[in-house]
Amino acid sequence: MFHPRVVCSSISFRHQDLPTALGTMQGLGFTELDLGALPGVCDHVPFVLDERAVGDVGRELLRSGMRVRSVNGDIGDLNAPLTPTERADRSAHLDMLLALASEVGATALVLPCGAQSHDPLVSFEEDLDLIVAALGEAAGRAKAAGVGIWVEAPHFFRLCWDIDRARRLLDAVPEESVGLVMDFSHIVASGGDPVEFAGLFGERIRHVHLRDAVPGNINLSIGNGQVDFAAGFRALTDAGYQGRFALELETRDVNDDQRPRATAAAAAYISELLRTGAA
Repeated sequence: MFHPRVVCSSISFRHQDLPTALGTMQGLGFTELDLGALPGVCDHVPFVLDERAVGDVGRELLRSGMRVRSVNGDIGDLNAPLTPTERADRSAHLDMLLALASEVGATALVLPCGAQSHDPLVSFEEDLDLIVAALGEAAGRAKAAGVGIWVEAPHFFRLCWDIDRARRLLDAVPEESVGLVMDFSHIVASGGDPVEFAGLFGERIRHVHLRDAVPGNINLSIGNGQVDFAAGFRALTDAGYQGRFALELETRDVNDDQRPRATAAAAAYISELLRTGAA
């Protein structure tokens, strides 16, 4: 039904529990998903993540038969200076997220690009050094777990919120250790151009999130904003991108009852762009 490169993030149905969300996505025709593990945003993975919780989520995914492309997680503010106890807690949570990613067969764990503020906690340079170090440590441990680390940058609500700050982060992070997630909505909301972004970073983009946006607002259904998906897809193709396009429809312009229909319409539209050569 949908193009095989179109997948759905469970964040699109964050109002449902995990078994219900999996059933909804399957009923729409999706066979692959991104798994949301973002406390306060999507609770499909328990915040208190231990071996039992990893096993429970893994069994639920196995029963569904759906493939998992990535786990979209959060281990805290990567630009925050930590006490030894806080560092140990973050390390333990990272290990559990990596165990989960391995358990469900995900390609990578996605991590954010700083705290949920444009303002540094100390200074931008010092904050950036902490993020780079945290991503590097996570990448080393992920390799041992057999999964990758991807960073989502820019992210409109976090420290590296626009193309300029994303560039400064990516310049400091080795491409071979940390992949990049491109989100059309975060780029447009921050006043950027997805075509420019694909031209700058296309070789290191490993995954793409899709949602519509206007400057200052990322929470629009596809077709209700200003994103030129066809142009962005062409730029990604020119850059050699061959990965997935994930519908991460954390939208505020439809109610929960309308979400399945809106998601199906978005998937059909993106699939048509892919089939007709826009990507």
